[in-house]
Amino acid sequence: MSIITSPEQLREIYAGASEAALVKVTPQLTVEYRAYIEASPFVALATVGPEGLDCSPRGDLGGVVRVDDEKTVLLPDWRGNNRVDSLINIVRDPRVALMFLIPGSNTVMRINGRAVVSIDPDLLQSFEMDGKHPRSVTVVTIDEVYFQCARAVMRAELWNPEHFIDPANLPTPGDMLKAAKADFDKDTYDHQWAARAAATMW
Repeated sequence: MSIITSPEQLREIYAGASEAALVKVTPQLTVEYRAYIEASPFVALATVGPEGLDCSPRGDLGGVVRVDDEKTVLLPDWRGNNRVDSLINIVRDPRVALMFLIPGSNTVMRINGRAVVSIDPDLLQSFEMDGKHPRSVTVVTIDEVYFQCARAVMRAELWNPEHFIDPANLPTPGDMLKAAKADFDKDTYDHQWAARAAATMW
């Protein structure tokens, strides 16, 4: 197996980034970038800590983040599995990356920046949903923002219903849990999961 061992070797293979690939990076939100990010209901949040990397999906109908200003976006932490891997990483190392997807659009938005975890009461209150509030809000200061080449989404035909996979042909969450723990009651878990998720969405 031939292994690349230096940036110089990579640059020889991937020479000649286009002008568009270079000038699209900005240190704050433009009007156009803000429009895309505010339209996105889904983001993958990447963090780093002493144990390694973490990438966590986050979603929210009507916009997964709130744009506070051209340098700041706010990400409420709604109900999840309480592992708090991402949040633990952030309080130890503020570096974060966010990748936004919009169903139907092939354009992917990226933010690289630094974050803090806030529990300011007024900030939590401002995100009220169905009478509930997030337990924390991740405040991201933007270092750079840009849109990603659309080819990956286009190659995947991510939004083409003809290529959607029937979940019945995939392992269930209970199947995967039982594979990790042999005596896990997968049938009860799968039977109760939909109702439990719906009741604890926020």
